[in-house]
Amino acid sequence: MIRPMQATDAPDVLALLHWMDDAPEREVFAPDARDVTELRGECEDRVCLVATGEDGEIRGYCALAPFRDGLALEGPLGLGDLHLLLARAVERAEGLPIYAFSARDNLAAREALEAAGFTPMHTTDFYAARVAQLARAARVPDGYTTADTLAPGAYRTLYRTSEDGWAGRLEWTDAEIQAHFARDDVRLVLLLRGGQPVGFAELELNAEAARADLTYLAVHPAERGQRLGRALLALAAAEAAAHPEIRDLRARAHDHARAARALYTHAGLTHCRSVVTYLRDDTEGEA
Repeated sequence: MIRPMQATDAPDVLALLHWMDDAPEREVFAPDARDVTELRGECEDRVCLVATGEDGEIRGYCALAPFRDGLALEGPLGLGDLHLLLARAVERAEGLPIYAFSARDNLAAREALEAAGFTPMHTTDFYAARVAQLARAARVPDGYTTADTLAPGAYRTLYRTSEDGWAGRLEWTDAEIQAHFARDDVRLVLLLRGGQPVGFAELELNAEAARADLTYLAVHPAERGQRLGRALLALAAAEAAAHPEIRDLRARAHDHARAARALYTHAGLTHCRSVVTYLRDDTEGEA
């Protein structure tokens, strides 16, 4: 039976999330919460569905949340057949594009997604290393200086010229950019030549996980070929290492980002996981 999730289902859904956490091959995009109260709060603004067995036990979970130009799918997560659960979620999307994310090795979820009309767009590979190891190479290249702040307009310009795949940031207002970098967990490492910004590395610190995520690393096309990416990576690791609770740095690269993948490998980061991004878009081809 497929039905809307109720508040009393939260402990059982939480148990499914912990079941997913126990094995990397079960990973799908799912709520961050690992506490019943937080989970209930996260589910308030989502369309949440559960699959139940004959005796009423929760055997599956799926949800839809606002994302980009459509919706993000949480799940499908659970034991047994995922197809009906996923079909009900698609019905609730009312024709909006749906993005889904699954570990490359989660064959059950991927089969269900593709059977439901989701198309794989790309694979994102994740890499990790100890910050202390990476920070040993930290130095500012000759002729360059560093900074930790950048005016919104200059940030947007460098962002636009460095990488055309991050279009979402270009829609941010000046106030949104300023609010982002005012967060306690966000750090910017900026590289300048002659006072002009030529590249940056952006970090998000996760003290609970003892990890820093390298969310963006960009070098202006005119400055490429001078190992500035590797310099920024090491400088970002040094910034992370300044926080004693941070032990690891994690970076990511899509399958088409050959330069970034080579950078991380040559710098000593180790591949740790891969996630496939899917899209179901019933609006494609509409006038």
